[in-house]
Amino acid sequence: MTAAAAHAAVIHFILGAQASGLRSVEIITGLGSSAGAGTLRREFPHWLASPGVAHLILAATHPNGNPGATRLLLRRSRA
Repeated sequence: MTAAAAHAAVIHFILGAQASGLRSVEIITGLGSSAGAGTLRREFPHWLASPGVAHLILAATHPNGNPGATRLLLRRSRA
């Protein structure tokens, strides 16, 4: 998946999860070809900080110390 396609997919997934009332989601970015060098893993924090989704996220963590995955705690939907 290209970085642009992954970015759109991540944003769509987070918005859909929050709209469905989910409180926690996990997104797998992988480690890349060598630890720390993956484009998606490097760009992912910037995507989470974007104005379109930053207000939906209460917290982010790496479950069980796994740097290739991120668990997000989402705000409750106001609807």
